[in-house]
Amino acid sequence: MPVLRIPTPLRAYTNGQAEITVNGTSISEALTDLTNQYPTIKPHLFNDGGDLRPFVNLFVGEHNIKDLQGVNTPIKDGEKIMLDSVHRGRTHCEELFWSKPSPRSPVFAKPRDGTEANAA
Repeated sequence: MPVLRIPTPLRAYTNGQAEITVNGTSISEALTDLTNQYPTIKPHLFNDGGDLRPFVNLFVGEHNIKDLQGVNTPIKDGEKIMLDSVHRGRTHCEELFWSKPSPRSPVFAKPRDGTEANAA
């Protein structure tokens, strides 16, 4: 059976599972099985019309399914499928990293001489 690799931010919807074994001979069938196993992940992958959200990317090997046959892309038994979610041009990990400045970031740091730091 194919194995779907889940990015860290979406593992909250797969009970922390990084890899999910799915049934199917196409991406569409694999995603249907995934959402049957973990229904709470569905709105993060699909819009209300049932289409993949534009920022969801799936890779079979090194190839994005958008460059192949989309959700109709065939998959083989044992094949690894990588799920990635990009939002506003950033992956989930980048989005989390860039969304809020850390209190330890240079923006919040005060100079050692006691003067106020210049805001950028």
